[in-house]
Amino acid sequence: MSVTWENLDTLASFKKLLALKGAVKLQEALAGENGAKRVKEYSIKMGGGLTFNYGAKQVDEKVLSVLKELAQEAQLQEKFAELYNGKTVNTGENRLVLHHLTRGQLGKDVIADGVNKRDFYKTEQKKIADFAEKVHSGKITNAAGEKFTTVVQIGIGGSDLGPRAMYLALENWAKASGQFKMEAKFISNVDPDDAAAVLKSTDLSHALFILVSKSGTTLETLTNEAFVKDALQKAGLKPANHIIAVTSQTSPLANNPDYLESFYMDDYIGGRYSSTSGVGGAVLSLAFGGNVFAEFLEGACEEDMLAKNENLLENPSMMDALIGLYERNVQEYPATAVLPYSQALSRFPAHLQQLDMESNGKSVNRFFKPVTYPTGPVIFGEPGTNGQHSFYQLLHQGTDIVPLQFIAFTENQTQTDVVIEDSTSQKKLNANVIAQIMAFATGKSDENANKSFAGGRPSSLIYGKQLTPKSLGALLAHYENKVMFQGFLWNINSFDQEGVQLGKTLAKKVLAKNTDGALKAYGEIFGL
Repeated sequence: MSVTWENLDTLASFKKLLALKGAVKLQEALAGENGAKRVKEYSIKMGGGLTFNYGAKQVDEKVLSVLKELAQEAQLQEKFAELYNGKTVNTGENRLVLHHLTRGQLGKDVIADGVNKRDFYKTEQKKIADFAEKVHSGKITNAAGEKFTTVVQIGIGGSDLGPRAMYLALENWAKASGQFKMEAKFISNVDPDDAAAVLKSTDLSHALFILVSKSGTTLETLTNEAFVKDALQKAGLKPANHIIAVTSQTSPLANNPDYLESFYMDDYIGGRYSSTSGVGGAVLSLAFGGNVFAEFLEGACEEDMLAKNENLLENPSMMDALIGLYERNVQEYPATAVLPYSQALSRFPAHLQQLDMESNGKSVNRFFKPVTYPTGPVIFGEPGTNGQHSFYQLLHQGTDIVPLQFIAFTENQTQTDVVIEDSTSQKKLNANVIAQIMAFATGKSDENANKSFAGGRPSSLIYGKQLTPKSLGALLAHYENKVMFQGFLWNINSFDQEGVQLGKTLAKKVLAKNTDGALKAYGEIFGL
């Protein structure tokens, strides 16, 4: 059967779905023994030992039945297969989309530019692991023959958000399990205060810097590189002995004597999808070891394999995507909150903001024609329980309903805890997750309207035993695949980002003093 790309509002199953708006009242669905049964049954096993539970979502068997029809009519599996088998799915840039191949072969070999791309990614992964081992063992040192103790990544957007979130997610785990090798830091903002603060707190003589730029021309990244090189030279150090590059083979950074080593990616890996490529691989392998990065990739591959499952009830990322579409396009909810009850995932919502909003924040379809329905929602979030004392007020009693995605673990990463008032901190954390799910769903009536909670706020829960490299890889891949499936459903291209480009072009005009009108007037405020 040939694959066809059609707008969502032309699909018969979507029109059936529209008739099911408000079909499920959570207060009733979660009541009594039927509610307990629902929570147990509305659950799907994920990779990495995780579970996706949608018991507190506004769906029932009738809604799920139509969602299955929609998945089939929209040919989600067929489109995913085209993507991982090397079809040109990125229509905006006329490119393949191959981030899945960085962590496992899902289909046939993909040959591009005369190269087997899976072999290419595996080779680069091995090169990075070997380099990291030489740094850790002291075979590669600074000019004084001393070991490097800190690694600093210089990048922005996908070269920063994903790798930074992944490093922070595993830092405490690595320290507790004896896998911690080097401290990692990150410089991203072109604001000089960012680089200055990192460099001031870093022993430059024992620091290794990773310059990440696929094109080798990213203005912010090259500006920060110059900042770092200046600091190294002022410290009497040769920059070429302290900087490695992660870039494409066609960029000016490739095979360049200004760098200690170069590792390669290609145009088929989008920045926000690059944490499982050398962009994340270099910093995570140096920080924790190549074996830890390999476990991370293994978890991502497990989740990718589940995304191939044609049975919706056994495909967590597709289920998450379809329910999210129901919430956005039928229930008309404008945003989604990602709420990890794990301090290690403190920057994970920030990564998902880019992943989701840069991918699906589109108003034209794959063929550059306007769409007439909502596409990607606003994504935001903070770790619990901090968020409970911040924006949860609006989530509970605000005028907009915001779907929620909770993430939680039964055990912490450090295996340290304390008993206070007959329970541990971890139990208190998990008790808060459970309480919030039910409070949002069922609410509370009160004669005092100020203390009344309407309920009916839907949420999902991803949970597991502990956040480890493998479970983190699965979690990352789950959201990448969810975003991909939703892009297919909306018939948009989730793999370009033209909205990022206009600001870059105008900034160059300002710096070149090639401006007039309001742009010139704004520039004059800052002496530009």
